[in-house]
Amino acid sequence: MTISRTTVYDALIVGSGASGGWVAKELAEAGMNVLMMEAGPPRIPARDFTEHTWPYQVRYRGFGDQRKLLTEQPVQRLCYACDEYSHQFFVNDSEHPYTFPPDKPFLWIRGRQVGGKTFCWARESYRYSDYEFKAAERDGYEQSWPFSYRELEPYYDRVESFIGVSASKEGLPQMPDGKFLPPMNLSCGELTAKEVIERQFGWRVMPDRVANLTVPHNGRPACHYCDECQRGCHTASYFNSPSVTLPAAARTGRFTLLSDSVVSHVVMNREGCAEGVHYIDRVTKAHKEARAKIIVLAAATLESTRILLNSRSPRFPNGVGNSHGILGHYLMDHFTVEGANGELASLASSTREPVGNPCGYLIPKYSNIDGHSNSQFLRGYRFDGTATQQLYDQAFSLPGYGQKWRESVRNEIPYSFSIEAQGECLPRFDNFVELDADKKDAWGIPVLRIHASYGENEQAMAKAMRQDIGDILDAMKVRNPQAPSEQLSIFGKNIHECGTARMGTNAKNSVLNAYNQVHEVKNLFVTDGACFVTQGCYEPTLTIMALSVRAADYIVDSYRKGEL
Repeated sequence: MTISRTTVYDALIVGSGASGGWVAKELAEAGMNVLMMEAGPPRIPARDFTEHTWPYQVRYRGFGDQRKLLTEQPVQRLCYACDEYSHQFFVNDSEHPYTFPPDKPFLWIRGRQVGGKTFCWARESYRYSDYEFKAAERDGYEQSWPFSYRELEPYYDRVESFIGVSASKEGLPQMPDGKFLPPMNLSCGELTAKEVIERQFGWRVMPDRVANLTVPHNGRPACHYCDECQRGCHTASYFNSPSVTLPAAARTGRFTLLSDSVVSHVVMNREGCAEGVHYIDRVTKAHKEARAKIIVLAAATLESTRILLNSRSPRFPNGVGNSHGILGHYLMDHFTVEGANGELASLASSTREPVGNPCGYLIPKYSNIDGHSNSQFLRGYRFDGTATQQLYDQAFSLPGYGQKWRESVRNEIPYSFSIEAQGECLPRFDNFVELDADKKDAWGIPVLRIHASYGENEQAMAKAMRQDIGDILDAMKVRNPQAPSEQLSIFGKNIHECGTARMGTNAKNSVLNAYNQVHEVKNLFVTDGACFVTQGCYEPTLTIMALSVRAADYIVDSYRKGEL
């Protein structure tokens, strides 16, 4: 599709994932003409979705072409969801390089396609509370968000009501309840864990909160529990933008989607306003421009920041939004303590438990909330995991042969219990990204050089996380316990990167105002995770969507008043 250089849209959105989809829906439904630009191609379910594909139906039986993965996706393959079934949802690393210091490794997992990473996200959908939004007011570290939970609450309501989030209501201040569909059931092992952990530690154990439908919702059928969500979903029973928000935008007749369009920078005029974007056709490499009255960057945290840094002009020599040197700084990503597991001997059985549940259990944050302070570190962490039958996996390592061996396989199906902890990364100025002056991607755009590592606070928190996990394994009386890893996850591995263009009330220490608007440029907005001030220990996607709706409301109101 060709966009005329003379056409001026009301709004132009870069990125089609969780954030961009919501902004497009809200603006188009409010009467604005919207152009969305996506760097990658559209996905075709009949070709690209593989949630019902069996190992014998793929060439390498699910293990993938290792030589090709090592040459084309050496970074992406390290994500649990990138394999022979779903590698198409991840970028080719040879086309999308980035750099980092040798002593500060970083995993940048990316999905460039219509829908972004919403095809293969873990769907965990948690609200933040004032333990996150007002954390600095509690412990004095860095700064708080420029609004409270109460101000974002109605936007959480709108998002959950539209996309469908299955969860149980628990009444916990550190994890606010929402507009939920019925929760998924805990397995027998998870119910056992709930009974033991709640009795012994006083911590709530609940079904995970996920954007999977447990009942039909807004024209989409309920989840059918195939438990391969990272491979796509033919029935659209979990949230992804091409199945939920983008169709809503398209139904207005005021939405135009331009895929395979790699945006390099925002085009600024002499007055210091954004007037469009410069982009490159992904296939032909032709350079083009698109114009709009309002520009919204929703390309994911690091991509949006990269575009801002690359948007240099005489007025903004260091990039748009960077007059005070804050842009690119305060990068955060959750860290995890993983690998802890064991067997629940009492549940070993020859009876097969129904399988396929796409979520496990969750234990919310209890450290450094009212009545539970820890002087060893700031902020906190939460737990999640699963308890499931291994079915017949044990047959691969079970000694023996013949009838007796077959009976052992059938009659002694082990029941496994696993747990991990995820902790909050503090925002630090020395965790930052910058443009690499010496390296460019396949389209000639400067790549990012990423400087990020975990600090003393994260290490101290990890020590407490390991201790708690060990105590839980002891309380569960698991057989063959495996202790958690002593190593923290590599920065970026959890794919929850946030910050680098944070919100605030002061342009000297933030890039955006309380409505995701660049302080220096009134018609330029950033609505993805780049805007985060703190990260909490909970997944950011639901908050990104709520912030996007809030920013869209502000854009619509300001546009109607003639202020944009």
